[in-house]
Amino acid sequence: MPPRLPCLLNDPPAAAGLTWLANARLFDGTAAPVRERVSVLVEDGRIAAIAEAGEEPPEAARVIDLGGRTLMPGLIDAHQHATAGSRYFRKSANEAGTEAIWPGTAAHVVAQVFRELLRMGITTFRDVGGYDDLLVEARQAMRYGAFDGPRVLACGRIVSATGPGGRFFDGMYREADGADEIRKAVREQIRYGADFIKVMTTGARSVELEDPDPAQLTRDEVSVLVEESHRMGYRVAAHCEGMPGTEIAIEEGIDTIEHGMYLNQRTDLLDRMARDGQVLVPTLSCLYGMAGLGERIGTSPEDEEYQGGAGSGIKRPPMPTWTTLLVDLARYNVEQAALTLQAARAAGVTIAMGFDWGPPHRSALELLRMIHMGLTPLEGLISATSAAATAVGLSDHVGTVEVGKLADLLVIDGDPLARPEVLLERESIWLVTRLGKPVAGTSVERDPAQPTAA
Repeated sequence: MPPRLPCLLNDPPAAAGLTWLANARLFDGTAAPVRERVSVLVEDGRIAAIAEAGEEPPEAARVIDLGGRTLMPGLIDAHQHATAGSRYFRKSANEAGTEAIWPGTAAHVVAQVFRELLRMGITTFRDVGGYDDLLVEARQAMRYGAFDGPRVLACGRIVSATGPGGRFFDGMYREADGADEIRKAVREQIRYGADFIKVMTTGARSVELEDPDPAQLTRDEVSVLVEESHRMGYRVAAHCEGMPGTEIAIEEGIDTIEHGMYLNQRTDLLDRMARDGQVLVPTLSCLYGMAGLGERIGTSPEDEEYQGGAGSGIKRPPMPTWTTLLVDLARYNVEQAALTLQAARAAGVTIAMGFDWGPPHRSALELLRMIHMGLTPLEGLISATSAAATAVGLSDHVGTVEVGKLADLLVIDGDPLARPEVLLERESIWLVTRLGKPVAGTSVERDPAQPTAA
């Protein structure tokens, strides 16, 4: 029996009744050809039918004419830290002379982060570590209609060996040593309301005291963590940098490998991942960010930062603020991650989009970077839809436009296969639906000052 995942239990009520999304150009989230003049019937929050041109809507249906725009699954970000910025907000938001930040203010900031994610077409994200309880509090608030936002998968606290990372990220980790403590730590996260278990099999490149090369946990500890998680029906995501810990994670059956930038050096492990259905989440953007590459898509000095569409507000990024040691490592890791992305693609490994940087609603930058590094536009879009749904364990519910799936849908004013950067342009996000309910996009933000048709 599958677990009763909190991310699904915390969904808000679905839109009631029938909605007919007419005249769409359909990209269904798979490698199937795009279909023109398609209509999609949504009933009580689920896709009930996909109709060809000429078919009429049911008499009781509400009709939304998409005008030939691209209809596709809502985007899924498989690696996000959506509330991590709340800690820094509390410390730095108030200017000299202003009142201190109230304890509850950060929750409202998080709600706005979630609304922006949804506004940019991200209808589900997997959060792989945050502070305090802001994430689950915001998720519960959405369940009861406080605001609209994406579906959220939480991990609780990240399971880690005792180490420097636990001090650097105090409150994000649950340090555990030995098989019994590891098993208890897994059970604690399930008790908390986790949808999956996150584990540090290596140290983090963002912690100067932590060498990311050695395995942080022993093979026995990782084996117990995977066994206990899978026994209870939960998937496992592993932070993997150095090869010893990455090798243990893959061989012990962890479901998603996060980062994994050196796997180009062990193509046998990539072959094993492809064979066993393990997913790679490359997270190029965190490496770009630490290397000081800002919003740049390429890595050469002549490459310009992506400026976004009208009203994007994107400015040229500042120079790196990390230590020289970490910046130099990040620049090397960008090169290695590109080689690994290409090797994983060649091996047939499933690759999922995970941004791992900020602001969270800019997730499509990761998609553009993966395309720049070797994926085709089609493969990039799949990485952000059906492949990401596989990574987060929700492929039975979201990630494709097909009968029976939840109606988490995105309508784009443009062609993301021909021009993927359209996904970063706010004015091109025409409609976003969650469980069939129109919740965001230019079509629901009509300027009251604009004249309306008679």
